[in-house]
Amino acid sequence: MGGSAALPFAPKRSLVRTQYRPPSARERTVRNAARLRAVSRSMTTIGLIGAGNIGSAIARRAVAAGYDVVLSNSRGPETLGDLVSELGPHASAATAAEAAAAGDLVVVTIPLKSIGAVPVEPLRGKTVIDTNNYYPQRDGQIAELDDETSTTSELLQAHLPESHVVKAFNNIFHVFIGTLARPAGDPERSVLAIAGDDADAKAEAAAFIGDVGFDAHDIGPLAEGWRYQRDLPAYAGLYFDDDGNARPVDAALLDDKLAQAQRYRDM
Repeated sequence: MGGSAALPFAPKRSLVRTQYRPPSARERTVRNAARLRAVSRSMTTIGLIGAGNIGSAIARRAVAAGYDVVLSNSRGPETLGDLVSELGPHASAATAAEAAAAGDLVVVTIPLKSIGAVPVEPLRGKTVIDTNNYYPQRDGQIAELDDETSTTSELLQAHLPESHVVKAFNNIFHVFIGTLARPAGDPERSVLAIAGDDADAKAEAAAFIGDVGFDAHDIGPLAEGWRYQRDLPAYAGLYFDDDGNARPVDAALLDDKLAQAQRYRDM
């Protein structure tokens, strides 16, 4: 992706400066425990498009929570043998299209520059968790992100117009997906921010996130996802201390960091 060309499916919106207001308990529908339990029971298979550090960490937690996982990457299922062997009988490797079709919920965890290759048809109607971050040195310059008229997850949503994208897992270092996971009710259980435009999809994502060891913290629509993107206070450094050790994050700390977010042009 050379230069600063717009992606053909990228949405545009005007820039509106708004102060972060944490959603109320009523607005955070994902906090309804009974609903989450019902949603969780309806999901048995997680498809993963991408099996790098984040994808592998999510897969490990999913298998530990009792899910089947179908893994894929850009190099072909034959390259995933070691990971499948590590994960055991509840894991299998497939193409991206096959993983998308198999998953009750699908995680897209590939470089942002590659989202145009995400299969559209098998994801129609499904909840899709997006872990993407924008790194221009890797992804090339993307005009809509450089001028901040869109966000990474809104780009994926535009590519998947009949899917329901939820932004999650993008702001935590992959190692801490394992080391910070805790059972429900544990006083050191951490929260993970989620953003999305569909309440049912956010409930599905929250149920899965809950099963793998975290509480989902709904911050609002996809457009608010910029608040925990690269280099901002609610990004990866939030989950470790000055010595590099894992640090639990509660809702109050996350909300404080989200409120400190500034647009890149203002930094």
